[in-house]
Amino acid sequence: MTTPYQHQSQAPVPPQAAPQMPPQAPHQAPPHQSAPHHHAPQMPHAPQAYQQPVPSGPSGPPSQPYAGMGPYTSPIPVRRTHLGNALASEWTKIKSVRSTIWTLGIMVALVIGIGLLVGATTNDSDYDSVPTTLPGFFGTLLGQLCVVTLGVLVITSEYGTGMIRTTLTASPQRSRVLTAKALVFFTLSFTTTTVSLALVAYANMGMHSGPGVPEPTGDQILGATVGAGLYVSLLGLLSLAVGVILRHSAGAITTMLGVVLLPAILPAFLVMSDSLRDLGTKMQEYSSPQSLASLFRLDESLNSGWPQLSALAVVTAAALIAAFALLEKRDV
Repeated sequence: MTTPYQHQSQAPVPPQAAPQMPPQAPHQAPPHQSAPHHHAPQMPHAPQAYQQPVPSGPSGPPSQPYAGMGPYTSPIPVRRTHLGNALASEWTKIKSVRSTIWTLGIMVALVIGIGLLVGATTNDSDYDSVPTTLPGFFGTLLGQLCVVTLGVLVITSEYGTGMIRTTLTASPQRSRVLTAKALVFFTLSFTTTTVSLALVAYANMGMHSGPGVPEPTGDQILGATVGAGLYVSLLGLLSLAVGVILRHSAGAITTMLGVVLLPAILPAFLVMSDSLRDLGTKMQEYSSPQSLASLFRLDESLNSGWPQLSALAVVTAAALIAAFALLEKRDV
């Protein structure tokens, strides 16, 4: 029984010239042709020169190297990373972003600008009961908010852009990353703040150095420069820890603004109650404005400011410990 496809294949075709077959060697047998009408005509064989096999690769097992070649050695030296590499990386990041330039630039402008303006508009008689290093206090009250903002952005900006994944991939030891961030930020903020305060203090001491003006003591100069610089830098370091804990720029900045401003505002309402008066007094004593005023020796009734500085250092250390623990535990 035949199918329509077989009938179609057996349809008569116009006569064609027989293909010219090359002469075969005597030792080669002609191919078996059982059904010539079912097979296409054979094409001429390629010349003998084109039938030579082409080598596809080197001989031997694939695991062996090529003949005459040794194992590959990278020209880049391989060495273990350490804290110095993380410090260099964090320094490169913090000095190349615009937030650092803007925040620290505004802080320097506030501290130096307001301090010199106050020094230029005061007389020698205004420094009978206060040291001549006092003008730096007014600019520091506003400049500390810039350092707080920068401390938050040092870490939360990487969470916002996803850069934190790249950072922790390049340096899997997360504690090393946070340590490098804290050291670089604290060094930068402390140096910038202290140098600005020292410039204001010595400039004002030069402008008001008459015979009737008492010369500031060493403790007063130390508190108005190094002490205030430490206090502002510790506030920034606390902001960095809060940024690691919250991982959100707006939330961390708002929290730190509350830490800085609320202790100075709430005591005014707490002292109205007899039961909360002691709490309000203690909160006001350790608030940021009064702590800075103590360091600048704004009033003789205030302490030296070092107890408030020590309390801030303890709070900052506790926040950093919590930040290290959460950074190791949580996923990014």
